Amino acid sequence: MTENEKKKKLYFDLFIERFPLLSFEAKKFTRSFLNIQKYKKKEFVYKAGEIQKEIGFVCQGLLRKYYVNEKGSEIITGFISENGYATDYPSFLRQKPSKFHIQCLEPTIIVNMSYANLQEAYRKYKGNEMYGRLVAERVLTRETDRVESLLFENAEERYLNFTTKNKELTNRISLTHLASYLGIERQSLSRIRSNLAKK
Repeated sequence: MTENEKKKKLYFDLFIERFPLLSFEAKKFTRSFLNIQKYKKKEFVYKAGEIQKEIGFVCQGLLRKYYVNEKGSEIITGFISENGYATDYPSFLRQKPSKFHIQCLEPTIIVNMSYANLQEAYRKYKGNEMYGRLVAERVLTRETDRVESLLFENAEERYLNFTTKNKELTNRISLTHLASYLGIERQSLSRIRSNLAKK
């Protein structure tokens, strides 16, 4: 087995490990559809207006999901790191153009499965359908948490909750990107960090 084949097997294994209760046949069937894509820093996985043909599982790297508002500002709605899914899931399920960009903040390796193959896996193995529902719940819960945070928490609470739940990301995200995600100005975030450091 070559070095490339070993790496490919490792990344496929990372994806398949997410589905421990699938039968051997279902895992083998699912694995046969997977492909690997490598991205450079700042490269786009998807751009707004495109139809997402594949759902991607992040094996390595960090991405941001954002849209551009009417003023031309980039509004970040999420960060996706290892073991997360690079997707605008509602758009993916409907096979409709997305309103979001998904861009790499670091060199990134993604295992992809196409929409058509995913539907075939659902039809052939009921276990795949169950895991598809779990993936959807995970993605949608993540996005709902952000909306509720913006509605019900002040800026300091949003920052503290993010850093508590995402300790491994804190040093990988710029203050500008984090401020956008938290819905505040960069200067406000710097002030919050400064005030907290004094406590």
